[in-house]
Amino acid sequence: MNNIESLRKFSDQDLLAVLVGQAEAAKCQEPLSVLFGMRSRYQVSVVCENAAIYAPTKANKCSKTIMAAKELVMRALSQEVAHKPIGLNSPQAVKDVLKLLLGGRQQEVFVVMFLDAQHQLIATEEMFSGTLTQTSVYPREVVKRALFHNSAAVIFSHNHPSGIAESSQSDRMLTDALKQALSLVDVRVIDHFIVGNDEVMSFAERGMI
Repeated sequence: MNNIESLRKFSDQDLLAVLVGQAEAAKCQEPLSVLFGMRSRYQVSVVCENAAIYAPTKANKCSKTIMAAKELVMRALSQEVAHKPIGLNSPQAVKDVLKLLLGGRQQEVFVVMFLDAQHQLIATEEMFSGTLTQTSVYPREVVKRALFHNSAAVIFSHNHPSGIAESSQSDRMLTDALKQALSLVDVRVIDHFIVGNDEVMSFAERGMI
């Protein structure tokens, strides 16, 4: 259990066991419900911060615990997001999911959340990844996936490994290009989030969508 990809293969019960031990985990029938309660006591940002500090390649107990906590919290938040419509003023849970998903990455990753006509989540896909400073995003591929999911709307997000959650001119140009491409198939762009170290910037909140 030394990276986030391998963690995704573990059950909720197995991940909880890393945090509280096998005996305690066995008593819990719904591990994710425990995490919903934890949200009120432990800030998601703390989990993200610790996960970034402890590189997932370090084979020590502390990093395993932090990464297991990060994966469980992300699953709990994703479940919460999946059952609520996502509007123009996106809930904090969406930002928390994106911070956990993209925070601490060493290369840029472009993620698309596909929504139905009621703005409920259909799927979240990491569509493109690149270098420390840029990612090549292809509007045609985004349109293809939107049609595949029969989605009515999308939310974009990508991270800035520099840690600065501010949009660049290329970010704004890309968003405009994607909006134009998706409008041809009647898919609406709800928001574009940029994930930094400590904050998540929303294009919609700044009136840029």
